[in-house]
Amino acid sequence: MASNFERMIKLAEDVFAAKNDPEQIDVDQGMIPRLQQLHPATVSEYDDGQGPVAWILIIPTTQDLMSRFLKHEISEKQLFEMTQPEISYDALYLCSALVLEEYRRKGIALRLTLNAIENIRKDHPIKSLFVWSFTDEGDMTADKIARLASLPLHKRV
Repeated sequence: MASNFERMIKLAEDVFAAKNDPEQIDVDQGMIPRLQQLHPATVSEYDDGQGPVAWILIIPTTQDLMSRFLKHEISEKQLFEMTQPEISYDALYLCSALVLEEYRRKGIALRLTLNAIENIRKDHPIKSLFVWSFTDEGDMTADKIARLASLPLHKRV
């Protein structure tokens, strides 16, 4: 049987297929330090004691880059590359939330995301959230996160 970590990697590949899309961010271990330069709360996981069962990725950025991304003027990869560390961020990109099937509908991704948003808001004047949903479940979760965080949500279509 595959480990939780192996199952999470396969889930990410199945949902996003980032390796086949040069416009998407293909997160690997080498990207984690750069993400954490933006803010330590960008990457979160829930571990059940046997490895990760949920991962979330939030990218703090600017309203300007958010707008350009939503209008398809820049790709997800460009959004990440153009977001500079150590500036004031006012938008959060709800980049991804992955949860192993048997752990879904327990609020794990919701709690991880709300906690990350709260931590980032301590340091930055966040005005809005944005998302590029790949699943109906992800779309519904983003709506709920925005409601609970009292922030407007913008969607890339």
